[in-house]
Amino acid sequence: MPIPGTKRVTYLEENVAAASVALDAAQMSAFDAALAPEKIAGARYNATSISTIDR
Repeated sequence: MPIPGTKRVTYLEENVAAASVALDAAQMSAFDAALAPEKIAGARYNATSISTIDR
């Protein structure tokens, strides 16, 4: 899937080309399984980063 926002034309071209990638049902199922909320674990930020949030 395309990711908007880049500083380089090369990356923009890669992002635009990503729109033409087609995934079949098996590939989508594999991604859905791998990225299911219960499979995602861990803190979003490390301790140092958290200490700088909402100061």
